[in-house]
Amino acid sequence: MSKLPDGRYVDDAPYDPQVSLQQLERADLDAPNWLLIWRKFKSHKLGLISGLFLLICYLLLPVAGFIAPYGPNERHPDHLFSPPQSVHLFHDGEFLGPFIYPVESEANLETFQWEFVPDLDRPLQLDFFCEGQEYKLAGLIPSDTHLFCASDDSTVFLWGSDRLGRDVFSRILYGAQLSLTVGLIGITVSFVLGIFFGSVAGYFGGKIDWVINRVIEILRSLPELPLWLALSAAVPSNWSPVAVFFIISVILGILDWPGLARSVRAKFLSLREEEYVRAAEMMGASSGRVIRKHLLPNFMSHLIASATLSIPAMILGETALSFLGLGLRAPAVSWGVMLNDAQNLASIEIYPWTAIPMLPIVVIVLAFNFLGDGLRDSLDPYQQ
Repeated sequence: MSKLPDGRYVDDAPYDPQVSLQQLERADLDAPNWLLIWRKFKSHKLGLISGLFLLICYLLLPVAGFIAPYGPNERHPDHLFSPPQSVHLFHDGEFLGPFIYPVESEANLETFQWEFVPDLDRPLQLDFFCEGQEYKLAGLIPSDTHLFCASDDSTVFLWGSDRLGRDVFSRILYGAQLSLTVGLIGITVSFVLGIFFGSVAGYFGGKIDWVINRVIEILRSLPELPLWLALSAAVPSNWSPVAVFFIISVILGILDWPGLARSVRAKFLSLREEEYVRAAEMMGASSGRVIRKHLLPNFMSHLIASATLSIPAMILGETALSFLGLGLRAPAVSWGVMLNDAQNLASIEIYPWTAIPMLPIVVIVLAFNFLGDGLRDSLDPYQQ
């Protein structure tokens, strides 16, 4: 070793590629587990992009009212089934900034349909940070400031309007607050029940294991959709939308835990025979401590991957119930409630933008599936 003028030491030994490669491999093995997981997850491009997309979606939920130009149930009687409007920047070759062309509605007495004709000679610039219908930021702070809106004598329907003249774009943003949250609440209920009963059955075995397995088999033998319908129909019709939302979330969680419980039980049956578990028991550790400190951490990677793959099922369950009219009901706004208005195929054929709420459901479910695949591959960084 020799000392440099700046006080650092360098190795005088000749460079050996084999030794350097071994040092790199050793440094990689000595890296913390979270760093190895992150390195492997970054190589899964679809999972990484999906994770960033979902993170942005959930961060925007508290400010959905600020981004939406209208309230979720704000009506425009003169613009029923109005088609989507485009935002333009140039008019007759001149840059004007973001603007829209006002739309005039006319009744066609031959086809008995509304016709909307844009006035291409009168561009109207969009207003930013303007006042509109009041909402609550994060459900707590009252505000009436919106990111953008049209002038008083015009409308801005980016994705059209529905049969009552309500903005589809604004309703999709408000609907995301319920449709995306129902998965988180449902998976919380499912994981609490699944981990508790699965760990108890797998660790203790015997009669407890037999009883829990019989309960799981009974629940899994019941047809899922009719059971959803029966439980949802039992919800009193006079309950508030918030109460219905929480009971639907709990129902979805209660019906989803048997599959997770079986996975936890199978894993615990194999782990409880390991030497470190026996050593902890011989040192006097309680059953609860052995489960919390020694068994669950070895199963956490599978639980995280299962959670990301189960949330889409919760979202689809809420959408299906609301679509059938047995989940959330108006005036609550969710993607399933919006699709309930699109049950008429003839209406979709004439006004196809009323089926736009299907698109965020497809995109979100795909994003969760890609994220789950990426996490499943990366949470075991030592597996090639």
